[in-house]
Amino acid sequence: MKTNLKDLTYDELASLIESLGEKKFRTKQIFSWLHKGVTSFDEMTDISKDLKQRLSEKSFVSTLKIERKLVSKIDKTTKYLFKLEDGNMVESVVMYYKHGISICISSQVGCRMGCKFCASTIGGLVRNLTPGEILDQVIFAQKDIGERISNIVMMGIGEPLDNYDNVIKFLKNVNDENGINIGYRHISLSTCGVVKNIYKLMELDIPITLSISLHAPSNEIRDKIMPVNKAYDINELLSACKKYIEKTNRRISFEYSIIMGVNDSENHAKMLSTLLKGMLCHVNIIPVNKVTETGFEKPDRKKIEKFVNVLLNNRINATVRRELGSDINASCGQLRRSVKRGE
Repeated sequence: MKTNLKDLTYDELASLIESLGEKKFRTKQIFSWLHKGVTSFDEMTDISKDLKQRLSEKSFVSTLKIERKLVSKIDKTTKYLFKLEDGNMVESVVMYYKHGISICISSQVGCRMGCKFCASTIGGLVRNLTPGEILDQVIFAQKDIGERISNIVMMGIGEPLDNYDNVIKFLKNVNDENGINIGYRHISLSTCGVVKNIYKLMELDIPITLSISLHAPSNEIRDKIMPVNKAYDINELLSACKKYIEKTNRRISFEYSIIMGVNDSENHAKMLSTLLKGMLCHVNIIPVNKVTETGFEKPDRKKIEKFVNVLLNNRINATVRRELGSDINASCGQLRRSVKRGE
């Protein structure tokens, strides 16, 4: 099988180039071309025809096709449904902020975590994305909008820490100064709580922002909406989070999808405050997205405000996530589902 060059780190590419008897500077040229979004070796204008031929015998340059693109008339949020070379599809969302342009990307085709409120997990896991396929979402979205993307959020389809090795390789590649060169401090990785890999990530000491999809203040509630809690319960998860904070000295963000009648009462807020007391953290309250298959609804604004005020009064830093792209259903998983249903 041929190698996707975008799956290789800079050093791995250098080894390949060296094995072909080429000079070291070729590595930098080719790595740069890959991160600019070329779709074939022919587009690498400063590479010899002979080298292109020899590379094509051993490797290829991956591409993504924009299967569907939705642009919000409200805030320019842009949602992409990308088709991979094997026909599978993933979603990415580009969001515009005052501080720069962010992209939310996928790490898997589907997801096996089974969170009850999430569209991405319906239908289960199809396969992991390779480092190059994860990177391609950033490359081709950036190429399409014609502007530099400065921030990455790994919160799209899939569980990043369930695809640990490929995700870590992607992080190294997207951060490489010879490529897109997005700083680690501008990257956020979200996990529903794969504790064993939180510890592995902690040991790497990469200064990304770790986000934990918590979504419940107790094991009883979390068991019902997040199957991962039966493998790693809240106590195990928070123990790992505390060690992560101690080791890295970085604040953790806890995501909390607030669901009407499930986890939205003032008592739930008090329980959450007790749970997180003393931790270097921030709670990101996310009004749950309406997904046809789940039946979950978000609480009204007043109830959400009361929930947040309880947290703030208990000295827990908390904000409500601003809803972007509301006219295009910008949350991940829904566009892929609609296409699979033939809509």
